[in-house]
Amino acid sequence: MSVKSAGNLSTLFDVGGIIGGVLAGYISDKLRARATTAASFMYIAIPSMLLYRKYGSMSKVTNIGLMMITGLLVNGPYALITTAVSADLGTHSSLKGDSRALATVTAIIDGTGSIGAAIGPLLTGILSSMSWDAVFSMLIIGASAAGLLLTHLVVTEIKEKFSKQSSNEQNNLAGMAALGYAMMNQCMIYSVPQKHPLINSHEIPAKISTVNI
Repeated sequence: MSVKSAGNLSTLFDVGGIIGGVLAGYISDKLRARATTAASFMYIAIPSMLLYRKYGSMSKVTNIGLMMITGLLVNGPYALITTAVSADLGTHSSLKGDSRALATVTAIIDGTGSIGAAIGPLLTGILSSMSWDAVFSMLIIGASAAGLLLTHLVVTEIKEKFSKQSSNEQNNLAGMAALGYAMMNQCMIYSVPQKHPLINSHEIPAKISTVNI
């Protein structure tokens, strides 16, 4: 394959990244779990890179498909972290509503990414002289490290999800209990004769009506 063809083919990695950015944003909005989405993409990117290393040379079609999938999984979280996540961090309650902090947080994230963008090609040039397996090992280590660094945020999101779910279940149980209580009392009212001296049938329904279902 010529250098020109290789250059043209490599642009498909960024094409996959465009799709990955849109997909990651859509999934994170649906799940409302941005860190979990980004970490999942990073971990799934590891086997995709291994598949590309092993089967990418089989045919041009296979190379294109695996390259686009890898670009989707690698660039998707990057787009998510540098936009939505930085916006969330910039408006975090710990910053006390300081909107100027958003620019600082975004600059830190982009600056850190620029450091990686500078070191990555340098290490690739050094490692490729030894073997391409070493290059892919470096990429896999980088993806693993990115996923691990998001672990704390992932755990926090999962805890929030479970706490909201348990709160909703408790509210549902309380509602069902109130409904059962009202039905039980209603049955008692109509099962007891109206002339019973111990029960005022006009007062009990008024009390039952105060039950919040």
